Amino acid sequence: MHHGEPRQSPARNPVGTQSGVDLFHWSVTTQQNADGDIEIEIWSDVACPWCYIGKHRFLSALAEFEGRDRVTVVWRSYQLSPDTPAGQRRSELDALVESKGMAPEQVRQMFGHVAQTAAEEGLRLDFGTVIAANTFDAHRLIHIASDNRDAVVEALFRAHFAEGAVIDDRAVLVDIAARAGLDADTVRAELESGAGADAVRADLDAARALQVSAVPFFVANRRIAVSGAQPKDVFLQLLAQASADDQVRAT
Repeated sequence: MHHGEPRQSPARNPVGTQSGVDLFHWSVTTQQNADGDIEIEIWSDVACPWCYIGKHRFLSALAEFEGRDRVTVVWRSYQLSPDTPAGQRRSELDALVESKGMAPEQVRQMFGHVAQTAAEEGLRLDFGTVIAANTFDAHRLIHIASDNRDAVVEALFRAHFAEGAVIDDRAVLVDIAARAGLDADTVRAELESGAGADAVRADLDAARALQVSAVPFFVANRRIAVSGAQPKDVFLQLLAQASADDQVRAT
């Protein structure tokens, strides 16, 4: 929910700030995927409600896309508020009131609007229980999860926004991982060892290189991008254009 430059979410507009698909013009040659495969990289933060909503809308579009079997989704790390102290266990309401200078009632109205938008997508957000958190370790967990990343990403969003979980507590992260199908002892050891930190930093560096200024941010084959929790039709357009672009490049 935190806002700021350049780390902002499209929360000021519930469907983001763009109505279509933007083509990137790269100054370097991008690698062509084999056999018409489409790689969708998603930069998001598990403390961003619009990332949760955008994830749901994108996956709904992907389920309808005829070429979905050729699509690989790669989760990339992004931190809206990297300076949030870990372990402070403060409510999101109090954190926003203090960090952004917003009136409590203004924050509650914003929460209500976001929660209503999420409810229309079938998602439950309980901002009364959300605890502000530093998400660096949560992003490490996503990288540690490897083939279970999809399940872990969903579990983290649900834990943060619906269950009041403290997602910068490593013991909590181990429990979330175990519920998502990972071995608790292995995850605990990996988190304590610092595993995944370099991968998170690489994602953050890539976001800066791509000039990502809002999340969620969806990139197809490092050529086509959509920013924001866009309507499902926009994500279908992204997938279709990525497929057509890949076919043109293959000829």
